Amino acid sequence: MKVLAIEDQPMAALQLTAALRALGHEPECARDGMTAWEQLQRQPFRVVVSDWRMPGIDGLDLCRMIRQRGGEYVYYILISAAGVTRETREAALQAGVDDFLAKPIDPDELGMRLHVAERILGFTAQVKQLESFLPICGYCKKVRDDKKYWKEIEAYMSERDGTRFSHGVCPNCYDRVVVPQLKKLGIDSPPASQDLR
Repeated sequence: MKVLAIEDQPMAALQLTAALRALGHEPECARDGMTAWEQLQRQPFRVVVSDWRMPGIDGLDLCRMIRQRGGEYVYYILISAAGVTRETREAALQAGVDDFLAKPIDPDELGMRLHVAERILGFTAQVKQLESFLPICGYCKKVRDDKKYWKEIEAYMSERDGTRFSHGVCPNCYDRVVVPQLKKLGIDSPPASQDLR
């Protein structure tokens, strides 16, 4: 798994990337929050392991920026040299941090955290796939929304993403439905294939 490792201390950065490689991951290192943010804009990382205290954009600020950006979920592990207190844990959770590690990093602890990250990211992918299915009635073509209400597809799409519809008749329905209705009324009409080129 590709992991973005952010550490401003050169020796700690070497230790972190070495531990990630030894665990079978592909680390890419950033020396500060701004560099990490730029790397995140260029390529996707599903896991970030970041130092808390860094010059400029610190670990919490970077996590907030990632959460505000949206898109694919990024699992965020925060590293702290200082002990994690109730107050600092609350601040980190508010920023969107998923997990914590203490310095110096224990490779076994890091491995367990990354195992959890892989499992959670797998579940989020499954949920995203399930959310991509839209239940639609095979008879009336109404769709079921998240609150289990059945709605006309036009109303559902308009509420969900602002889509507006214009109505028309496709060539198949023209030939199958409209032409017979016109014939019953005694009106001759060309087939859709000639009329709708």
